[in-house]
Amino acid sequence: MIPALTLLLMCQLAGEVIARGLGLSVPGPVIGMGLIVALFLAMPRVAEAVRPAAAVLLGNLSLLFVPAGVGIVGHLDRLGAQGVAILTAIVVSTVLAMVVGALVFVAVARLVGQQDG
Repeated sequence: MIPALTLLLMCQLAGEVIARGLGLSVPGPVIGMGLIVALFLAMPRVAEAVRPAAAVLLGNLSLLFVPAGVGIVGHLDRLGAQGVAILTAIVVSTVLAMVVGALVFVAVARLVGQQDG
C-alpha cells in the first residue's frame, strides 16, 4: 500500500512542478491525475497495484470533509455577515455550471451526429 500511495503522491507532485514551472492556470493535482491516467493506460499492471490503496482512500473520503466543517464552524461570524452573498454565489455558480454542461453536451451530441431524444 505504501508504494501505491507514494506513486499517487509523486504524480501529484509532478503535476504541481509542471503547473508551477510552466506557469499554467491548471491546478497541479489535475495535471498529476492526467499523468497517472496516462501511466495506467501505458502500464495496466500499475493500475492493478494501485487499486487497493485507491479503494481505501475512496472508502474514507468523507473524512476529508471534516476540515471544511471545522472551517465553517470557525468562521460562523463571517458566514452570518456575508451569508446571503455566499449563498447567492453558490447557487448562481451551480446553475451556470449546469447550463454550461448541458450546452456542451448538446454541442458535442450535434458534432457526433446524434439526434435530440
